[in-house]
Amino acid sequence: MSAQPAPAALLNGTKEVLRVVAAGSVDDGKSTLIGRLLYDSGSLLKDQIDAVARASEKRGEEELDLSLLTDGLIDEREQGITIDVAYRYFATPKRKFIFADVPGHEQYTRNMATGASTADLGIVVVDALKGMTRQSRRHLYLLKILGVERVIVAVNKMDLAGYSREVFSAIQDDLAAFADRIGLENVLVIPVSARRGDNVVHPGTNMPWHAGPPLLELLESVPAAAEGEPGPLRFPVQGVLRPRRDGGVPYRLYAGQLKSGAVRPGDEVVVHPGGLRSRVREVRVFEGELPEAAAPRSVMIALEDELDVARGSLIAAAEEPPRLSDELNALLFWMAERPFDPGRTWLLKIGARVERARVAAIHARLDVDRQAEEPGGAVGLNDIARVTLRVQNPIAHDPYAENPATGAFILIDPDTNDTVAGGTICP
Repeated sequence: MSAQPAPAALLNGTKEVLRVVAAGSVDDGKSTLIGRLLYDSGSLLKDQIDAVARASEKRGEEELDLSLLTDGLIDEREQGITIDVAYRYFATPKRKFIFADVPGHEQYTRNMATGASTADLGIVVVDALKGMTRQSRRHLYLLKILGVERVIVAVNKMDLAGYSREVFSAIQDDLAAFADRIGLENVLVIPVSARRGDNVVHPGTNMPWHAGPPLLELLESVPAAAEGEPGPLRFPVQGVLRPRRDGGVPYRLYAGQLKSGAVRPGDEVVVHPGGLRSRVREVRVFEGELPEAAAPRSVMIALEDELDVARGSLIAAAEEPPRLSDELNALLFWMAERPFDPGRTWLLKIGARVERARVAAIHARLDVDRQAEEPGGAVGLNDIARVTLRVQNPIAHDPYAENPATGAFILIDPDTNDTVAGGTICP
């Protein structure tokens, strides 16, 4: 792994929207880094800058505290830390961005899973003076197991480290060894100073030994999942409409968002639950019929046959159907304050489908600190476990690595309607 040139896997391809999750230990400066991206790229309105200036002055800061652009909660501003996932949207002439700034404290690891669940790329911020910390390793390991395949490690506070090439190289070597150990590929490490702006939007002049592009240029070039999501047709039905044709004959239109693949009139499809087959009669939006639609477009679909299709059904490609099973192997991310109760029955929700389920077996807990697995054991807040789920009725799904839309789920407490866990389905 090398700081320059950037790996081809990071630089080839383009996409209109890039979803980024930014993580790092407390005080490593990730919120300031995002603020610097917004400020130096000209993505802020004058009233936003004025509000940050007033808040910075109130806190006794002599210059703009750019972390306040993402640390939006009152508690965060008072404590100077990030405790929730803060989302920021901005754009450059080349690309639009959705940034999720996730908490640095260990007790908010569950928020990391939330922020990373839809990310195309992860940024992990490392303090140049502290180097790779336990939490830095935790975040890199979480990105690995959550399937975020492209990672940029931003070694921040290079100004406080005297812009030392030796300091950067030592962290780079430590990171390379760790990434190799956990099997994390496509990692790029770059030196930055979020406070001074070096190598964030503009290259700066303080690190002539670094010939690579600044962070924003990398973000504008990195490929992400294509807007028309590849893979077979997966169309979770969100609702059923019953319009009438010109002759007054009622028919059914199934409304929802295409999660992957494309659909055309004449395509053969399979509908779950039930596994019945039909063909697509028409694809519509409110403006009229379409000859074809691709993910992630929201459409309405009519089938040639009158089938029992309701909210929660899944319309899928007949030639590449989803898996169907009442037993799921999964990674479970426990998010509730109360410990996991192995005797409880939960509501498992994939897309719009909800089924009763229970955890039939806990095979191992993932020790995020040691990047290892421990057999069995109790599951508590922020724990990650490999489990087998037993579902009341067979449910259509895909492994998360193949199709996140039909491979991710949540568990809901049926008594309180609280979400207690999230998870990803393994092969």
